[in-house]
Amino acid sequence: MKYLSSSHNPHIKKLILLMSKSRARKKENRFVVFGDRELNRAVEMGYKIDTLFYREGCDEEIIEVQSEDVFELSTALFDRVSMRSGTEDVIAVLETKSHHINDIFVNNDSRILVLEAPEKPGNIGAILRTAAAASWDAVIIANPKTDLYHPQIIRNSMGGVFSIPIATDSSEAVISFLEANAFNISAAALDSKAKHFKRVKYQRPLALVFGAEDTGLDQEWLKKAQQIVKIPVKFPIDSLNLSVSAGILMYHCGDQ
Repeated sequence: MKYLSSSHNPHIKKLILLMSKSRARKKENRFVVFGDRELNRAVEMGYKIDTLFYREGCDEEIIEVQSEDVFELSTALFDRVSMRSGTEDVIAVLETKSHHINDIFVNNDSRILVLEAPEKPGNIGAILRTAAAASWDAVIIANPKTDLYHPQIIRNSMGGVFSIPIATDSSEAVISFLEANAFNISAAALDSKAKHFKRVKYQRPLALVFGAEDTGLDQEWLKKAQQIVKIPVKFPIDSLNLSVSAGILMYHCGDQ
């Protein structure tokens, strides 16, 4: 294990670049996780470790990787680069995975959550956490606006990003996939045709679809949906946070 104390070290520069730039993550096919929980969950789900960074003096058990890929950082340097200063003792660079829609296994009992063009990484992470906790079968992100390995997505998902199958593709490709597998599409939208979410049945295989908070669902999704549902809100509030809405409907559908 090599000891590092300077932020000018090439390994530290690369780490910071992967943390801050989506372009770098896509180019290198690498991303960053912080702490034992996310790291252990990722490894359990088959993600491969590229590089490990430990806080000096910590009692962490070293995960087996090539010795030249493990570094001990001074406390000052570790806190400088960590997004959770003082609360974690390990940072890891991992290899990304592909997220092709055709890799998702489906059957007649499947429940898939679809998010069209979500923009806020925090919302995406929270939704992935809820989807994993509520035992949904997969999450598909249509027309993604941010990369799946954004640090805030990983942090807010609490390991959920590693615990549930996830695919990304265009809305057109996602709709084709759902129709080819005979999914019943329930679209959540503030539409004149929308029904109270508790007054409809959710037939499986089920695709529950949400749009972005600011623009809602594209009209093509509303045309393809077998039903449109809404969550009523009381004036002066006109809508709910995306992750809250998704959580309400995911658990409601699970109770049916």
